[in-house]
Amino acid sequence: MHADIQQVKEKVGEKSDLIRQLQVELGKVVVGQEHMVSRLLVGLLTEGHVLLEGVPGLAKTTVINALAQALSVSFNRIQFTPDLLPADLLGTMIYVPGDGTFKTRKGPVFANLILADEINRAPSKVQSALLEAMQERQVTIGDESYPLERPFLVLATQNPIEQEGTYPLPEAQVDRFMLKVTISYPKQDEERRVLDMALEETARPVTSVLQVQDIFDMQQVVKMIYVDDQIKEYIVSLVRATRDPAEYKVRNVAELIDFGASPRASIFLGMGARAIAFLNGRGYVTPQDVKDIAFDVLRHRVILTYEAEAEEKTADDVIREILNAVPVP
Repeated sequence: MHADIQQVKEKVGEKSDLIRQLQVELGKVVVGQEHMVSRLLVGLLTEGHVLLEGVPGLAKTTVINALAQALSVSFNRIQFTPDLLPADLLGTMIYVPGDGTFKTRKGPVFANLILADEINRAPSKVQSALLEAMQERQVTIGDESYPLERPFLVLATQNPIEQEGTYPLPEAQVDRFMLKVTISYPKQDEERRVLDMALEETARPVTSVLQVQDIFDMQQVVKMIYVDDQIKEYIVSLVRATRDPAEYKVRNVAELIDFGASPRASIFLGMGARAIAFLNGRGYVTPQDVKDIAFDVLRHRVILTYEAEAEEKTADDVIREILNAVPVP
């Protein structure tokens, strides 16, 4: 097994140069926000959809635009609004009077990279239309189903402040997002650099550094990264502890959790930990990789009770307790 890990490590080393090039390009327009950038790269490496939550002005849209420019992929930005219809997203059948037939006009969802801006502003009809694209990676228009070109990645943003004119996302859809990343304000020195870039207009244009085949190659290497049986047991224990905290001796959280994480959380924890190992240049997963990605994978899958809200406890507080309590292999 050690020889295999060594081979994988060499492959990771060969591909890490591509990731560095990508990070350099993103650094031209984004200051700081390393966590957001690394999580978008995790999404790219595993083809997992990412939900970014943060107040306006934290470069969520900017970084996704920059990512699309740095990759040689098709990209569409869709601004979600309360009057958006499923046909605006997926496309529709158009009648051709000349020969009395219908032809399909494909919508903006037919692209490799989709930016769903302010996703929580559109009603549930639109969300359910997006659900098929996210899960099956295909779109049904009329009675025809069209496969979406790979890679296909939905990067969505939502603003946690405004409740006016927003719709809570259906749980089934939230669960389709591999990661939910919460974005905080920049540090003082970072904000100063943002100001300098804006006032002096020093932001450089982003150039395309990766081809589609490079993305596929990196995804294949990530799938080869070794995950030990003990790590797999650890992942399953973490997820099960969200459903039955008492079994894992996690104190003070049972009354805070209404519903625990689904089995999809276990899969995404494994995939995400592999991507973190890849970004760190390793051919194997460590327990720390699992811990690093745990908040982003679990925070939108742990549904809290009213008691938790009354005590002003967040999902992150609950996950922290679980990570502290479940024994690390």
